[in-house]
Amino acid sequence: MLRPLLLSALTVLAVHAGEPSVREQVGELFQQRRWHDARLVLEGITAREPANAEAWQALGQANLALQNADAAVAAQEKAVELLPHDAVYRLQLGHAYGFAATKAGLFAKLGFAKKCKAAYDRAVELDPTNLNARWSLMEFCRQAPGIVGGGIELAYAQAAEIKKLDVRRGRAAYASLYSHEKKFTEAIALYDEVLRETPGDPDALYHFGRLAAQTGLQLDRGLAALREIVAQPDRKNDARVHTFIGDILLKKGDKPGAITAYETALTGDPGYTRALEALRKLKEG
Repeated sequence: MLRPLLLSALTVLAVHAGEPSVREQVGELFQQRRWHDARLVLEGITAREPANAEAWQALGQANLALQNADAAVAAQEKAVELLPHDAVYRLQLGHAYGFAATKAGLFAKLGFAKKCKAAYDRAVELDPTNLNARWSLMEFCRQAPGIVGGGIELAYAQAAEIKKLDVRRGRAAYASLYSHEKKFTEAIALYDEVLRETPGDPDALYHFGRLAAQTGLQLDRGLAALREIVAQPDRKNDARVHTFIGDILLKKGDKPGAITAYETALTGDPGYTRALEALRKLKEG
């Protein structure tokens, strides 16, 4: 039901506990996505300094990356208990609740979903200018049913607020909602506007290429956008992007190129299901 942005918050770490070397160590582990090692270090920090809100918040992020739903929720709840008026911590708590909802049974799922919405609402209330909080709230409303506080009209309301704060992000927000409603031509046009104003914008490139792969519209430009992404050193092994490249090549009739793209995706993530399935179908067919 919910697809929280699991890695959106796992890019920057500022743990105030201990010596700078400890902060740097944990920050480097996060950069390297060594979540298990980071969790061990952070568990040591929180044991020594139980009132360290930032260490608890970072521990929650590490557990979220490791898909430990209960531990992520517990750590983020502790961080919010210690710093109840921090919008970012409240947002991270919402991410943890959202992920827990995807793992829970029916009745618990509804409870976690409602908590997720409440956390996002509170994050926006604490900092109405926080674009990430508004985006998360928009995505929740787009995906979740009315029984837990979702709805497409509420999602569009958040998109409007995002556009007031940042025109470029607002266009991307509306494009995301248009895609959800299968208004693909309108969505592509908006991402195109973003790219005209901000050439190389990674989010716009990705979504432009994704839509091309999914819809068959503007295949050549979509392929160019995705290839621009994987030309970047930190994205060269991005399994999702290479898989969309494979999808576009397949639509263009280039079966060998598609196979190569799917195989490249698997070098970045050997367990990536979409690439595995696409490759299996191609080789069997």
